[in-house]
Amino acid sequence: MHAFDGSQGEHLLLVPTGLPDAPVPLVVFFHGSGADPVRSLPVLEAEAQRLQFLLLVPKSFHYTWDVILGGFGPDVTALDTLLRRIFEHFPVDPDRVALAGFSDGASYALTLGLLNGSLFPRILAYSPGFVVPGQPDGSPRIFVSHGTADPVLPIDRCSRRIVPELRSLGYEVDYREFDGGHEVPRNLLTASLSFLGASEPAAD
Repeated sequence: MHAFDGSQGEHLLLVPTGLPDAPVPLVVFFHGSGADPVRSLPVLEAEAQRLQFLLLVPKSFHYTWDVILGGFGPDVTALDTLLRRIFEHFPVDPDRVALAGFSDGASYALTLGLLNGSLFPRILAYSPGFVVPGQPDGSPRIFVSHGTADPVLPIDRCSRRIVPELRSLGYEVDYREFDGGHEVPRNLLTASLSFLGASEPAAD
């Protein structure tokens, strides 16, 4: 485990044991509002070990991500620095870099990912609330999951609006609804990472 100190606390980078000496995937996971890297790491830790990908879990400067509070600022600046350091020290496969997140982190992953699709070919959004409008770039492939009984970010005003809008813009979206609340079911976590080798049937 590597910890990067920043003005907002520690960002965490999980380097799986036995990582091959070859280009490897990188997943950046943005935590939800009020959370932190230590509490958020377990969401993807087992999958990172199993599928052998680098897992970066940044810490937001405030209780949630900068663009949600009014505009890009310290969080995106910190991410640029972190990614530069990781690419300098590890053989990252640029075709297998994903932005992921839960709740507010999912909204941040979608917003950043759509604006930088040529850099992040995959976006994994677990229970997103919205997307901040901007000038899109590239054609990232998108995975979205959301619980039909989510009491925090109700599905009808969140993913059931977001996904049709993304599809209308021409994005390929793998959308999975599930019976449950504000959470990330293990089977859907595995499904979202199928591009790294997990075996999971496609959605109907």
